[in-house]
Amino acid sequence: MKTIDDLLADGVSGKRVFVRADLNVPLDGTTITDDGRIRAVAPTIARLAEAGARVIVASHLGRPKGAPDPAFSLAPAAERLGDVLGRPVAFAADTVGDAAKSVTAALADGEVAVLENLRFNPGETSKDDAERGAFADELAALADVYVGDGFGAVHRKHASVFDLPARLPHAAGDLIATEVGVLKKLTEDVARPYAVVLGGAKVSDKLGVIDNLLGKADRILIGGGMAYTFLKAQGHEVGISLLQEDQVPVVQEYLKRAEAQGVEFVLPVDVLVAPEFPDLKTKAPANPTTVAADAIPADQEGLDIGPETRKLYAEKLADAATVFWNGPMGVFEHPDYAEGTRAVARALVDSPAFSVVGGGDSAAAVRTLGFDENAFGHISTGGGASLEYLEGKTLPGLAALED
Repeated sequence: MKTIDDLLADGVSGKRVFVRADLNVPLDGTTITDDGRIRAVAPTIARLAEAGARVIVASHLGRPKGAPDPAFSLAPAAERLGDVLGRPVAFAADTVGDAAKSVTAALADGEVAVLENLRFNPGETSKDDAERGAFADELAALADVYVGDGFGAVHRKHASVFDLPARLPHAAGDLIATEVGVLKKLTEDVARPYAVVLGGAKVSDKLGVIDNLLGKADRILIGGGMAYTFLKAQGHEVGISLLQEDQVPVVQEYLKRAEAQGVEFVLPVDVLVAPEFPDLKTKAPANPTTVAADAIPADQEGLDIGPETRKLYAEKLADAATVFWNGPMGVFEHPDYAEGTRAVARALVDSPAFSVVGGGDSAAAVRTLGFDENAFGHISTGGGASLEYLEGKTLPGLAALED
């Protein structure tokens, strides 16, 4: 896999370099609430621009239905990218139309432009190879070289991720090179003890990871909404908590396999419960009650791990040499249910382990709760991509960058 260093050695001055970035940032209207992904890709863009490349940045944002939708415009991300880079960034109001052609043609050496949302075009996400290929052809006409640096999208077989690299000389950006290097530390010659913390809403989202890590991890800590399916699998009442009843037999099988393979599953011993989900807009006091994990009332919903579980999880992480964390421990967006997630983040900060925060809500939680990103070994920009890599799957966007 070629890298930015290889491109710079060959020279990029005057060349149109298409950078497939991941600017899929959370928005409140037009206000960016977490610019982590923009800051993560900025060094690649800066290196290319400083070397005289004419940089064309493209990304998706959200899930528009293959047509323009102002709610998903990349204009705020383009503006923020300019702030981060400390240089002007032009913005094209379409992706491959007249605006894109005009803006990219006007670029001088060292200048940067951002195209409008790739997913405003049906060809980007089409399952039809010909339709996707046709869109990739239009993108390829804008550039001379391709740089893949949108790690958060490399698990998608999309035109700009999978088909476009085949049409241009290509290389991996610094962000992707870093992400892959980190993931190899989690899958090849891992420093032990190796602890994995999994949270989030649905256990079904993490089954592939659990299946693959049962032979690799030393202990797996479970929190978030998915914990209640595990508690149900142990025969406990979970009240009106989030539950995937159809996954209970699968979870029971995993618990048996873990015991047979010497992998320690660590589940909550107490939880915070309330009769209803909290209001995340007003963040009005929720007044939760702490109960034992095997004593959840039938009319209550579990919304965070309890204080004894926080202590237990901190103890289980204290001696780890490697930790991978994906998914919050509770509804961290509400202050009454943020302490479980805060406790895990604090345990990683205090631990000497090589700690990887696996993107998505976990990365957002770390920033929302005020932790210094540099206190962790790595904060990934791609939750889904990280999980699929750890499942052992081939990621289309990485395969496309191989020589």
